[in-house]
Amino acid sequence: MVTVKEIKEQLAELVTLTDPRWTDFETDSRSGVQRAIIQRKKAIQAEEAENKRLETMLQYEREVYAQGFQAVAGIDEVGRGPLAGPVVAACVILPQNCKIKHLNDSKKIPKSKHKAIYQEVLEQSLAVGIGIVDNELIDQVNIYEATKIGMLQAIENLKGQISQPDYLLIDAMKLDIAIPQQSIIKGDANSLSIAAASIVAKVTRDKMMTDYDQLFPGYGFSENAGYGTKKHLLGIEKIGISPIHRKSFEPIKSMFERSLK
Repeated sequence: MVTVKEIKEQLAELVTLTDPRWTDFETDSRSGVQRAIIQRKKAIQAEEAENKRLETMLQYEREVYAQGFQAVAGIDEVGRGPLAGPVVAACVILPQNCKIKHLNDSKKIPKSKHKAIYQEVLEQSLAVGIGIVDNELIDQVNIYEATKIGMLQAIENLKGQISQPDYLLIDAMKLDIAIPQQSIIKGDANSLSIAAASIVAKVTRDKMMTDYDQLFPGYGFSENAGYGTKKHLLGIEKIGISPIHRKSFEPIKSMFERSLK
């Protein structure tokens, strides 16, 4: 008789729920086989659901490619809200119809999976560009304008097989640039290219904030990425303002103004 282990190996070859071979396996009354059947069916259902999600996230890209464009880039940023550190933007061009499992809005991806998905994006991408705008420029021009500057830098810094996109899919932003573009609300959850840019920007900025934590300890930058957590605020009260804090953001702004009096 075929062992349960051998049955599991055969079940692993099934990739659809409509495969006629299911009938033969289901006649095996052994509990181990029945459990293996349930597990394999659940795995296939999960694969199908993920593929359907990825198909939906490619709708914008496919519409644009159908119009004749050849290099569609997704653009997103991270770091608008923190009290410290830069805003980081990324521009990513994926191959047409490219699917990267579990790629989503970076905020929806478990942090434990960030680096693995980031690495796969780098490996699959035709080109990637990064834009970084530090806290001093943010204070000079405001965070909205700084975000635009970062996105334009990301396009300009594009490296890879393609040096210039011919169409932009941007997360909730319009850029003053001649390249045709589309602003998509919640783009990082609705466009795979923007989601790719989201994870690249996120991992890049998180690494920067971890490095800053070594330079400016006491604020918890490696944990909070510069956001106003309790530990961060306590650090500001105890140590004061660091060189990477945004002086146009409260409560930093008021603290800085008091220090000048």
